[in-house]
Amino acid sequence: MLYDSTKCIGCKACMGACNAANELELDTEASGGLWHTPLDLNEHAKNIIKLYQDESTGEHAYVKRQCMHCLDPACATACMLGAYAKREHGIVTYEPDYCIGCRYCEMACPFGVPKFEWSKLAPKMVKCELCKHRIAEGKGPACCEVCPVGAVIFGQREDLLAEAHKRLEDDPERYVPKVYGEHEAGGTQVLYLAGVEFEKLGLPAYGDEPVPGTVRTVQHAIYQGFVAPVALYVGLAAAMLRNRFANEADREEHQ
Repeated sequence: MLYDSTKCIGCKACMGACNAANELELDTEASGGLWHTPLDLNEHAKNIIKLYQDESTGEHAYVKRQCMHCLDPACATACMLGAYAKREHGIVTYEPDYCIGCRYCEMACPFGVPKFEWSKLAPKMVKCELCKHRIAEGKGPACCEVCPVGAVIFGQREDLLAEAHKRLEDDPERYVPKVYGEHEAGGTQVLYLAGVEFEKLGLPAYGDEPVPGTVRTVQHAIYQGFVAPVALYVGLAAAMLRNRFANEADREEHQ
């Protein structure tokens, strides 16, 4: 998916289409029950349009937020039961039958995407899956099909990267000279073009290293040879012995 912030008019048609395609309840809390107005990604919003505005300079831009579908997804690494996986077409999918609600995925995601269903008695995680059911039918994601100005388009990552770089080359004054997601956090399958700095749009600055690589390094260092668990048990045993000797000494002193 390629989103061009400079083309977006903020109509939010993509948000309504997303909810309809994924049978999500509307988030009408901020509007007093009138219309779908989520303030951020949540259990009722897999896709959201947000506005950046600097009143002092007049600078402003829209940004579309949804799952970035990382090439090496941190959520899949963090999930101990395999509820998340990188599957056909590169989609990072979520299988609720494997989920135990630990929310490690929510903490691991470098883009803050997965959201927990706090309002449900049997909650699950909610995130964009690129309308995988529509792709299986030969269609595209609902948000891409409904956009009236073509601000977000769907296709092969290589083709979208080529298109993004062509736009940068053809109109360099319009864009920040970078395709966000080409390398960030190891690369993502949702790519961005913008006319203002990406950090201002809430897209964090990351290096080329995938987040799961760091996670795996830390995990292997901690748990290699069960060093951490053994050290923990030794520490607990020492504390128990110390307290036992202290209690015995206290009893002897008061006898």
